[in-house]
Amino acid sequence: MKEVLLGVTGGIAAYKSAALVSRLVQQHIGVTVVMTRSATRLVAPQTFEALSGRTVHTAVFGSGRSHAHIELARNADLFCIAPATANILAKAACGIADDLVSTLILSFDKPVLFAPAMNTVMWNKPAVQRNIKQLRADGMQIIEPASGHLSCGETGIGRMTEPEHIAETILSMLTR
Repeated sequence: MKEVLLGVTGGIAAYKSAALVSRLVQQHIGVTVVMTRSATRLVAPQTFEALSGRTVHTAVFGSGRSHAHIELARNADLFCIAPATANILAKAACGIADDLVSTLILSFDKPVLFAPAMNTVMWNKPAVQRNIKQLRADGMQIIEPASGHLSCGETGIGRMTEPEHIAETILSMLTR
């Protein structure tokens, strides 16, 4: 069975990640979810535990395993971060590892896929675009955000692409 590590960060699109887990599990893909502290304020870890049938990880320390990030990285075939906030994109582009998701990005030596989600103004900032360019140069994959209604009430680019499209991309990457 193929294994996916799913990093959920603190964007409002975190609720869409539950549908992504469900789709992957229905395709017989094992999914282990790791969440940032901010993400747990938007969607309860129990939601992902119920959908994946697995424990959700939220901290580098405290799991009883001193090298949890290494074990999680070794056991997965692909790491998808959805939603990928501007914050996690910046951390990944600069090699910052100050939480479990960002530490896993540095520990992971297989395909990494980001599905960004943020306000249009944020997405268009030169700093965010530099980070996207750097991540691509580092060999990471980016699913461009969609255009449409945003949670802030505006319309524009920045919506996390739909879970169906992310799942299709993951399945395609796993079969290469």
